Amino acid sequence: MDKIIGMGNVLVDILAHIKSDDVLAEMNLPKGSMQLIDKDRYTEVSKRINALNPSLASGGSAANTIIALARLGNTPALIGKIGNDEHGEFYETVCRQAGAETHFLHSDTSTGIASTFISPDGQRTFATYLGAAAELAPSELCDKMFEGCKYLYLEGYLVQNHPLMDRAAELARSRGIKICLDMASYNIVEADREYFTYFVKNYVDIVFANEEESRAFTGLAPREALDAIAADCDIAVVKLGAQGSTAAKKATAGNMAETASCPAGKVSHIVDTTAAGDFFAAGFLHALSRGCTLKACLEAGTVLSTEVIQVVGTTLSAERWDDIRRRVNDICK
Repeated sequence: MDKIIGMGNVLVDILAHIKSDDVLAEMNLPKGSMQLIDKDRYTEVSKRINALNPSLASGGSAANTIIALARLGNTPALIGKIGNDEHGEFYETVCRQAGAETHFLHSDTSTGIASTFISPDGQRTFATYLGAAAELAPSELCDKMFEGCKYLYLEGYLVQNHPLMDRAAELARSRGIKICLDMASYNIVEADREYFTYFVKNYVDIVFANEEESRAFTGLAPREALDAIAADCDIAVVKLGAQGSTAAKKATAGNMAETASCPAGKVSHIVDTTAAGDFFAAGFLHALSRGCTLKACLEAGTVLSTEVIQVVGTTLSAERWDDIRRRVNDICK
C-alpha cells in the first residue's frame, strides 16, 4: 500500500452532549461550525463543558484520518505540534498504539484542545483553542519527513497559516507526492475562499468536501459543485450526508474519466458526527492506496464514517476494527 502522511492541528477532543442547542446560542457558537478561540475564551468554554461530564479523545481532522488509516493496516505518518504536557503525552500514546509514525514538534505552550458540543441530532460544534498546534512553522518542515510517501493529506483548518500550507505543498510536489485537501468546515471556506481557490488550482490533486463546504467554495448545489471542483483537480469527492457520497475523476493518459456514487450506510441512531468526514477520508484513501475503483473508494469511506457516527468521539473497540477491516478488505478484493 502507498504511504500517506498527514499534517494538521493536533488537538485533544473534549466531548460533551448538550440537551438543547440553546447552549450553543448562549456561548455564541453557530451550530455545526468550528470557531477558533483564544486562551481567555477557552477558559470560559472549558468551565461550561467540564460541567457536562465530558469524555476525552484524540482529535484534529488530519490526525483522525491518519490514526484511522493506521487501524486499517496502512503505515501512515503525522506531522504536528504538541505541548510538553499530559495531553501531548496522551496523543503520542494514541498514535503509537495505533501504529502511526509521528513527526511531532514540541512546545512549552499547552497542547491544543477542541471543546466539542454534540447536539441532540448528533451534529457537532467546535470551540477550538489551538495552543501548541498554532506554532507549527514552515521552517520546521523538512524534506526527510516526506520520504517514501505517495500522498500528503492536509486539513483545511490549516489555512490560518498560508506559508505553512504552501511550504508543505512545495515539499510534497518536489517529491512527486499527490496532495489531498479536506475543506474542513463551511465557515473556514467562506472566510478564506480566495486562498482555497488558489491552493486547489495550484497544488491539490484530491479534494474532500461536504455539502455545505462545496456550496461555500463554489456557490453551487452539491452535484454541480462536484463538477466545478473536479475541473481543478484529479479527484473531487462531495459527501452528501444521508444521501451518501459522490465523486468524479479526471481522464488521464490511458484512463477514461470516471464518476461514482455510493448510498449512505444504514444507521439506527446517530450518536455523534464528530470525525465522520475524517474517517470517510481514511477509508477512501486506504482503498485508493490499494488501487481500487472510485466506487470502491466511496464504499470503503462509507463503512468507516457509518461506524464512527455510532460512538462518541473517535474510539472504536478492537472488535469493531476487526469487522471494519474485514468489510473493507471485501470491498477492495
